[in-house]
Formats: sequence, structure tokens, C-alpha cells
Amino acid sequence: MTQTARDLHLPAGSTGEDPWQVHIDPARAGWTYCGLQVVELGPGQRLDLDTDWTDAGATERLVVPLGGGCTVVAGDDSITLRGRESVFTGITDTAYVPAGRTVRLSSVDGGRFAVASARTDGGSDAAAPVVAEPAVAHLAAADVQVELRGAGQASRQVNNIGTPAALAAERLIVCEVLTPAGNWSSWPPHKHDEDRPGESVLEEIYYFEVAPGPDGPGVAYQRVYGHAGADVDVLAEVRTGDVVLVPRGWHGPSMAAPGYHLYYLNVMAGPGERAWNICDDPAHAWVRNVWEGQLVDERLPLASAAPADSSAKGERA
Repeated sequence: MTQTARDLHLPAGSTGEDPWQVHIDPARAGWTYCGLQVVELGPGQRLDLDTDWTDAGATERLVVPLGGGCTVVAGDDSITLRGRESVFTGITDTAYVPAGRTVRLSSVDGGRFAVASARTDGGSDAAAPVVAEPAVAHLAAADVQVELRGAGQASRQVNNIGTPAALAAERLIVCEVLTPAGNWSSWPPHKHDEDRPGESVLEEIYYFEVAPGPDGPGVAYQRVYGHAGADVDVLAEVRTGDVVLVPRGWHGPSMAAPGYHLYYLNVMAGPGERAWNICDDPAHAWVRNVWEGQLVDERLPLASAAPADSSAKGERA
């Protein structure tokens, strides 16, 4: 049965479960590893997170401030995150908490916070080696590797806050993508749903925020489509707070409508090696070749805390 936008596009508020605005665990997504929660805390408010999604599995987490700052207490460790005003105005510091730790969030001034997660025990079929005993970690905003990918109207900014090179984790992979108004990202379309050389199996969550216009909220679009063995067909109009699930298939483009900058948080996890290996849709892979003679969009970086690296043209996301 083909999965469509009805199954995989989750509008803002549709997954809410008090106190969470977004609450997606592996069971809700219909897969094994990947999860995401988003919460808004008032001034002085605090929140205790469950240790695990289920009694059978352990969960590792990355706390990502979307607006405002917070303190993350994990066992005996306490990390203060300065955060940012919004996803469009700055890069944030983050806190990683390995599986098996209690987690408490608190915020003096209030704010909105994402908690990206992955089950580290996926069951008996999860045969991949994992990192031994990763530690609680604080990645400062100034240390986030920022890449400017693509060129021309395919230019975008990628903040590597939880990629394998940036974070020692078991399964969790997290990054942020900022796409200037009128540009496309996740282009050319790509996939990661087969275990083979050059490609890894990863479930993926897209969480969107769209910069508002003078008269109302902004709008963007997301495409996910199938191939042999992957029946999926999504073309969704997305707004701030929306989520698109990518269990398999080609995904892209992520389209920022003219006038509205686009942000999305990518959360990934899978059963194999913790590697972000992708395969381009061969019908569109040629597009990378035209970037060689084009400049990166001069509006980038949209948000910064450290010098951007434009050497990674042609990469995914």
C-alpha cells in the first residue's frame, strides 16, 4: 500500500501530547529508531523526560533550542544552553544525553526546545556496532561546523549539530538546514533505504519552521516519492510546526516559497553503521554538474555563530 501525505505529513498540533507540541516516538512513526519531541516552556518551568520510550529500549537524545535558552540536567551533569532568539537569527549550542540517563529541562526565561532521539536497542535484528558508552556532551554554537551546500537557487546552509563528525553517539544523526526564500534544498532528491556500498539505511524526520511574512505565516513544500520496493508519494504544503516522516524512498526537493525562508531539523537513525550515506535519484543527479560555474547564494549564511565552510558543494540535504 502506498503511503501518502495522509500518512507521512503530520501538521502542526496533530501529534501533540501534553506537554509536547510535537510527540513522535518510533511506535507513532511506524518504525524502529527515530523520534522527536518539541516543547514550549514558560519562564521558570521545568520538565522531566522519561528515560526510555518503552521498557524494551533505551533512548539517546540531543536537546536543540529553537528559541530561547535552557538548562539540561542529565544525572550528575548540568549543561546551560544559551540558545538563540529563533532558528533564523542564530546557531544554537546543543546538549547530548546518552541512553539510560534521566533528563530534566528547565528555562529561566522560557522558550521552545526540540529533543531529537533514537532508540539504541532496536531489537534482535539491530546487528550494527554502536559507540561504547558515549558521554554527556555540550557542543557550543561557536564550534558548530556550518556548510554552504549547492549553488545558485539550490544554495542552502547546513548546521552540523549532531552528525557523525560532530558528535559521538550510538545511532542518532541530527542536522539543521536553512534554505533562503525561493531556493530548493534536499536537491537533487536522494534516498538512504538500502544497505549497500555508498548507502546506509536511515529513518528520517523533517521538522519545519517557515519565516512569517508581513501578513501571516509562511509556507513551503516537501516532496517524497517512491522507487521499486518503496511505495510512497508525498507532496505536502508545510508550515511552522509541521513534520514529514521519511521511512524510505527519494526525498526532495524541500522548496522555500519566494518571500519565506525555510528551516528544517533533520533527525535520522537506523540499524547499520552510523553513517550518512545517500544515493541520488539518477534522473536528477546531473544537476550537481551545473553548480561548478555558479556562486553560492549571497544571502547565506542566514544564521551564523562561526565562519561558514563553502567547500562542501554538491552534498546532500
